Order: sequence, then C-alpha cells, then structure tokens
Amino acid sequence: MKEPKILITGAFGQLGTALTDALISKYGSDAVVATDLHIREGFSCKTLKLDATDIQALDEVVRQQKITQIYHLAAILSAKGEEKPLQTWDLNNSTFFNVLEVARLNAIKKVFFPSSIAVFGPDARKEYVSHDFALHPTTVYGISKVAGEHWARYYNAKYDLDVRCLRYPGLISYQSFPGGGTTDYAVDIFHKAINGENFVSYLQEDTQLPMLYMDDAIEATLQLMEAPKEAIKTVGYNIQGISFSPKELLEAIQKHIPEFKAAYKPDHRQAIAESWPISLDDRAAQAEWGWKPKYDLAKMTQEMLKQLELKKNNSQKQHA
Repeated sequence: MKEPKILITGAFGQLGTALTDALISKYGSDAVVATDLHIREGFSCKTLKLDATDIQALDEVVRQQKITQIYHLAAILSAKGEEKPLQTWDLNNSTFFNVLEVARLNAIKKVFFPSSIAVFGPDARKEYVSHDFALHPTTVYGISKVAGEHWARYYNAKYDLDVRCLRYPGLISYQSFPGGGTTDYAVDIFHKAINGENFVSYLQEDTQLPMLYMDDAIEATLQLMEAPKEAIKTVGYNIQGISFSPKELLEAIQKHIPEFKAAYKPDHRQAIAESWPISLDDRAAQAEWGWKPKYDLAKMTQEMLKQLELKKNNSQKQHA
C-alpha cells in the first residue's frame, strides 16, 4: 500500500506541533509537508509558509507536493475568538471551505477536521454527553465547528469526500505554549509550577471540564484516520480522556511540588466553560475504531512535570 503524502495547515499550533512530529515519526519526513502562516524551525519535514485563506496558494501546494491527505488545523480558538468574532468566523470557515474545495478538485483521499466540545451549549453541562446530543454553541468558535461538521457531512454525501472529525476536549501538552483556548489554564499551570511562579486561574476552582493528554489525542487522531472507511459511521466523534477541575489539577501537582499554590479569579472564560460538558460519552469511537485513552490525571501530571523539567534544564544548558 502506497504511503500517504500529508499536508498540515496550522502545523505550529499546540495540536499541530505534536501531530506533525507524530506523522513524521510514523510515515517519514518525506511524507509530510508542514505549513502555517508563520513558520519556524523545529520539524525535519518540508516546511512552507501558507495562508490557508488563499485558495490558489493552497491548491498550488497540494498540486506541487502531490498531496493525498490534508490535516486542517488552522483556526482561531474559543477565548481569542470571542475578542474578534467576525474575524474568527471568517477565518475558521474560509480556510475549511478552501481545504474542502481543493480536496475535491484534486481527488484528495482523506481530510481531517478537528472539531471541539465547543459545539455543545449550556444544556449539555452534564456528565457523559453523547455525540448526538443537541448542539447549541455559545461561542463563535463553537458555531464555526458546528458549521464545519455539517460541511464535512455535505462533502461526504455529495462528493464522496472522506472527511473525518474528532471533537477534542481541552488538550494538554508540553510541546508548545497555550494557544488561546478556554481550557488552556491546564497547560499554563504546569509551566508556572515548573518555573516557581504564581498561578492565577481564570476559572473557578470547582469547574470541571473534559481534558485529554496530547499523546492520547494524537493516538486518537491516527486511529481515526487509519480506520477503514466502512468503519466510520459518525461525523463528530466524542473522545473522553480525563475530567477534572482546577482545584483537582492543583492537588495532583502538589503531590510533586507541595509548595505550589494557586489563586482563583474567574473572568469571561468562566461563562464559556460553564456552557460545555463535564464529560463525554465516547462509546461510538470505542466501538467503531477502537478508541481507548491511556492517561489518567496522575499519569498525565507526572509526565507533564517530567517533560517540562527536561525542557527547562536543556534550555538552561544551551544558554549557560
């Protein structure tokens, strides 16, 4: 079976950084083309500057690089999106339309579209929300993701384009810094802990949200994309990892760094968090393509602290 040639948009974001490395590891540097609006060093594959709102530029890259799969990660996230709602709607949708059209015109075999728990609304503020629960988003980011899921269904039905979607919960990783999402406190808190800095949570201490360690998120993404087409029955799969509150995460960190403290000063992101589920029912993903997470809160906390400490030590050695 011929190896895919993969294009990634938004490759230098939080998810893109980890996913690009994983795809290089799996398929080799020659099989991956990483693109973003602003690029930097770090990947062993071909790296190109690309504005995904420019359909001609996107089409040119797809043709020149003989792309067979597209992972479309470019987007403005939830919290930042509320600062510029019209710009967020325009960018998030125009880039995905461009990807869908370029994929259709160039007979792309598979497209990956990252959806989000932001597709849900306040009526889903409960445990084990199913993938077919009503979608009533309260952010422009969530609205754009609902629209994206519908367009994925449309292109699948009308053009037989194989578009696959995961609804990510909050993603936690050491590979990059927070990117403007409502759940990003759960990344920032680890950086503060390692650097001995004060941490102030913009969510209340008891606000539970579903989260996913990046290794599990990458594994889920690769599993979904590798599953045979006939196994994919759903557009917009829920995937559940760990649900916890800022206080519970703080207590998990304090088992390793007892002196670490946190304060709580909720801001506008509190309302966004309260419109999302506490946890997700992901039985469809389990049954249809074998999804199962590996990280619980304790294991994730230990790994985050270990990896960030290594990064800090390596950085200090380089600047010594």
